Amino acid sequence: MIDLGINTDLARTILTGFLQSEITRMGFTRAVLGVSGGVDSALACYLAAEALGSQNVLAVLMPYKTSSPLSMEHARLVVEATGVQSLTMPITELVEPLFQRHPDASPLRRGNAMARARMIVLYDQSEAFHGLVVGTGNKTEILLGYTTLYGDSACALNPIGDLYKTQVRQLARAVGVPDVILEKPPTADLWSGQTDEGELGFTYEEVDKLLYLIVDQRYTPDECQEAGFSREFVLNVVERIRRNQFKRLLPPIAKLSNRTVGYDFLYLRDWGS
Repeated sequence: MIDLGINTDLARTILTGFLQSEITRMGFTRAVLGVSGGVDSALACYLAAEALGSQNVLAVLMPYKTSSPLSMEHARLVVEATGVQSLTMPITELVEPLFQRHPDASPLRRGNAMARARMIVLYDQSEAFHGLVVGTGNKTEILLGYTTLYGDSACALNPIGDLYKTQVRQLARAVGVPDVILEKPPTADLWSGQTDEGELGFTYEEVDKLLYLIVDQRYTPDECQEAGFSREFVLNVVERIRRNQFKRLLPPIAKLSNRTVGYDFLYLRDWGS
C-alpha cells in the first residue's frame, strides 16, 4: 500500500520556518501571491500569513471576464480568514488586445497568456508592496509540467512545491482552509468547464501514488507495473516527467569558463546570515 500521509504539524512548522528564514535572508519582510480560490494558493496564503504576519502578505485576485464567480468568492474567503491585505486586479484588459489580434488562438495559448499576464501583475505588485512573490505550485504539477513557464511557475520561492496534491489537501485541512475549497474539483479556471483532472486524463490521487514510486522510491517502469499500475499509464507519466524537465530548470548556459552559473557556481559561500 502506498501511503502519502504526512505529519501535518511538522510540515507546517518546516514550511512557515522556510518562508520566514528565506524571505528574511533575501532582505525582505513581505510576500505577494496570487490567490485564485483553489486549495494550492489558499494553503500558500495561510502559511505566508502565519510565517510573516497577515499585515505583511498581499493576496492579489486576478480574474478574467470568464472566471467563475465561485473562484472569486472562495478567494475572498481565504483573504477574510487569514486577514491578509488584498488587491483585485482583473486581467481582461491586459490580454484582450492579444486575443483580438489572434481570434483563432487555441484555449492553451489563451490560458498561457492569462497565466503570464497574472505574473506581470504579481511582479509589479512585488515592487510596489516590497515583497517577494511566493509560488503556489505543488509537486505533482511541477513534475508533470502542468504549469506555464514564466506564468504560474514563476516565483521567488515556493513553500508547497515538495507536497503532492493529495498532501496539499492534507495540510490545507490541518491549517483550516474551508471545506468548500478543499472539496471542489481542482481547476485553473482558464476557460468554462476546465478542470485539471479532465485535462490530464487521470486523477491526482492515482498519479500521486505513481509519482511517489517513480520519483521518491526510484522505481523503474517495470517495477511500477508490478505494483499494479498499467503500463500505458506508467509510460505516459514517465514521458511527461522527461519532456518537461526544461520547465524545472533555469535556462542552460553554454559553458566556457571554470566557474559557470548553474554548473560550478551553485551556492553563495556566505549568505550573510
